[in-house]
Amino acid sequence: MAVAVVLINRGGGAIAADPAIVEKVAKAFDTAGLDVEIELVAGGECAVRCRAIAERGDELLVVGGGDGTISAAASALVGTGTLLGILPLGTLNHFARDLGIPTNVEEAVKLIASRPERRVDVAEVNGRLFINNSAIGLYPLMVIDRDLQRVRLGRSKRLAMIVASLRTLARFNHQRLTLTINDQQARIDTPLLFVGNNEYRTDIGGAGRRESLAQGELSVYVMRKKTRRGLIAASIRALFNRSRGDDMVRIEGVERLRVSSRKQQLAVSLDGEVVRAAPPLEYRIRKRALRVIAPLQ
Repeated sequence: MAVAVVLINRGGGAIAADPAIVEKVAKAFDTAGLDVEIELVAGGECAVRCRAIAERGDELLVVGGGDGTISAAASALVGTGTLLGILPLGTLNHFARDLGIPTNVEEAVKLIASRPERRVDVAEVNGRLFINNSAIGLYPLMVIDRDLQRVRLGRSKRLAMIVASLRTLARFNHQRLTLTINDQQARIDTPLLFVGNNEYRTDIGGAGRRESLAQGELSVYVMRKKTRRGLIAASIRALFNRSRGDDMVRIEGVERLRVSSRKQQLAVSLDGEVVRAAPPLEYRIRKRALRVIAPLQ
């Protein structure tokens, strides 16, 4: 095989936790008999670098990082001839987990060397791709507050999220949204709209996981309107993947979703990052649009 490029997010948690991770990755590829060039890139540079590698026609690109890094890479590689290999080096690796990719570096590299290829779905909103999920309402506001605390006060991610959750719940009002689901319209008042790339499990044994990334549907959940006390309880359950049947309403069979609002902008989370977007928001599933190395189902 020709020389492959391995991009690793230099600002990711793996390097902070283990400064020798680059050497371990290099050794794993050498042991597997793969000739690679390892580059460290900033998170914001990942999509640009991936796009350049795809445009020159590389057959394989390996990316190491968490969900945000892998999402950026997927955005650049969708629709190209470049195959994506994944090294799960982030704090959270939900996409890799749901694909069955090993978290151990040596095992992940062995998988890449064997090159089992799958085609999986991705989702997008107003042209912006996401591999896991998007949300409107409570969650994006919590993320904004959490990130500000981490920058200004140096708090840990966990502590900042706890504080952000309490503050957001104390001042949050329900959002009035108009949903056009495929071709049917409904008006809702909700504290949280969740849109996932394929179906998310809600049972206690597998909450937050996906059995498949190739079902060709969006996973849409609407949190029921509640009193403030009920909202706090439901939100805490949602944060710990313990939602009850009376907390969320699941909308099935969704391939296209339009979200309209009277607000000029909405805070929208995409794979844990928050952007501000002008409605209407046009969600859609892109079936089997991404080529990725993963265990065959």
